[in-house]
Parts: sequence; C-alpha cells; structure tokens
Amino acid sequence: MMPRAQHAPLPTGMILLALLSLLLVGAIFGFFYAWVCSTMWGLDAADPAVAIAAMQAMNASVRNAAFAPAFFGTPVVLILTALVARAQDRSRSAAAFLGAGLVYLLGGLVLTMVVNVPMNEALALVVIPQDVAAAQQIWTEYSGTWQVWNTARTVASAVAVVLTGLALMLLNEVND
Repeated sequence: MMPRAQHAPLPTGMILLALLSLLLVGAIFGFFYAWVCSTMWGLDAADPAVAIAAMQAMNASVRNAAFAPAFFGTPVVLILTALVARAQDRSRSAAAFLGAGLVYLLGGLVLTMVVNVPMNEALALVVIPQDVAAAQQIWTEYSGTWQVWNTARTVASAVAVVLTGLALMLLNEVND
C-alpha cells in the first residue's frame, strides 16, 4: 500500500514556476496546433508560388524574441519546475513536470531542429518557378512531409500540456 499523500501550502515561487510552465507549454502547443488546423490548409489552398513565398517569409520571421521563450524556454522551465517540486517533496507533481519537459524537449524542440528546420532552410533556398506545375510539385513535396512532422510535434506538445495539467493537480501533495 502506498503512503497517503499529505497536503502542504504552496510557496509563491512554486506557484509562479508552475504557472509559467503552463503558460509556456500552452503557448508552444497553440503555435504548433495553429499550423495544423489553419495555416497549412490555407497555404495548401493557395497558389503554390504564393504558398512557397508565404512559407519562406513565415520561416524567416519566426526567429524572434516573442517566439524564443516558448520554443526554447519551455523544456528548461518545465524541468526546473520539476526540480523545485522534487526539492519540496512533491514527487508525483515533479514526475509529471519532468515528463512534460522531456516529452516536449524530444517531441517538440529536438524534432523541430532535426526535421522541420532543415526542411525550412531548404525551402528558403528555392527560387520560386514561374511554371505553376513546377511550383505545385515543390509545394506538394514540402507541405505533405512538413505537415506529418508538425502533427507529431503538435501531439507531443499536447501530451506535455496534459502532463503539466496533471502536475498542477498533484502540486499540493507532499510525500510522507
């Protein structure tokens, strides 16, 4: 039989870290999710030359100070929150925060850097052809593969959101 968890007041620092974790993981999930359910479908419906040019512009603009905290900071904050929760004997919550951090780190950040970024960099070098069929072929080859991997990172980020929610639910529990 497992020891019964006791409840303890939450220090302000723990509350702030937990809320920052939720904010960041929610922001990055929302970012990836928007690509799944609107951006890529819209680009797929557009003229392929326009889609290529738009994607090139979006990929060039995403490297900014507004995006960086959610993309790079999410795993750092989640893992830091896990460490602080563990130091406060909140091991079940710590495990969920750690799981969220690792899932996003591997399924979001690393996947993006290994798959999506190289695809984006290759697309950035494309000179958009005037021939509609040639532009369509380039866009179709890019979009289909890119969307598969974007869906994978969206699912990983969704799992990280759920684990963060679980971690928040367990946060009041301390080990005996």
